[in-house]
Amino acid sequence: MNVRHFICSLIVFFLFWGVHPLWGGSPGSDSKKRRPAMSEDIRKSIIAGSWYPGRPETLRSQIQGFFQPVPETQGINGELVALIVPHAGYIYSGGVAAFAYKLLLNRTFNQVVIVAPSHRYPFRGASIDQKTGYETPLGVIPVDRALGLTIAEKSPIFSYVPQGHAQEHALEIQLPFLQETLRNFSIVPIIQGSQDPATCEEMAQGLAKALKGKKVLLIASTDLSHFHPYGQATSLDKKVLERVAAFDEKGLMEDLTKDKVEACGGGPMVTVMKTAKLLAADRSRVLKYANSGDVTGDRSGVVGYMAAAVFKSETGEENKK
Repeated sequence: MNVRHFICSLIVFFLFWGVHPLWGGSPGSDSKKRRPAMSEDIRKSIIAGSWYPGRPETLRSQIQGFFQPVPETQGINGELVALIVPHAGYIYSGGVAAFAYKLLLNRTFNQVVIVAPSHRYPFRGASIDQKTGYETPLGVIPVDRALGLTIAEKSPIFSYVPQGHAQEHALEIQLPFLQETLRNFSIVPIIQGSQDPATCEEMAQGLAKALKGKKVLLIASTDLSHFHPYGQATSLDKKVLERVAAFDEKGLMEDLTKDKVEACGGGPMVTVMKTAKLLAADRSRVLKYANSGDVTGDRSGVVGYMAAAVFKSETGEENKK
């Protein structure tokens, strides 16, 4: 982890309640873990009214506005397996996220597994939330606790760390887009603590075993480089885009490990790409890239955002890498 990553992590940790909707930080490691346990409660929104609108009609209108300039098919010909989406406030990254989520308007998924990084609570491994539902201004999304437990049974890398979910925005920010596109679905909310290669590999193997033969949408939540001048940021982010476009999660993990690129959700991105590959996906396409400077006009220190899709092509070819 380089100095910039370290500073970003410290800022996120100490702000805790007041993380700015422009960006997210980096997870740490270590905590006591528990196996998933049942609880009869709903997770209330922690970012409605700030990171996205708190009024249902305003929220729906904003999301539909994001969809309007997005092409219909975007060159995705085949079976959609996963999406990679940003997690900043909607005014910054919603227009980018829309390029991924618009693909769901003509597709049906009843189960969605979301993997997001931990910005606020450091722990090892990954945590699967076992609440009964997640609430946004658009309603309550049921949590598929049965599928969550199935995933947890496939590997000890999965546990239940309540603190990892309590104040995390990177997963919740995805939910209104899903509600406005899929309508009827359940989620498995996974927060990834440590993002090292071994954790990503173990998570991917466990997820693939649990999801094999099921029609489940995978989502990775990540932003890209943080606080570099516009030109430097686009140069750094271009390397991530190239790895994703080549469906090269191994190369991406290597670049992340060597600090050649930045992504606060790099681990979830690698995990989801690897899982998708194990589930026979063979193609990946970058749909949109932009950064906060494109929205605010301030190019002195920007945050990068990408939308991408991972799919199984119509030819049925498998990438064996």
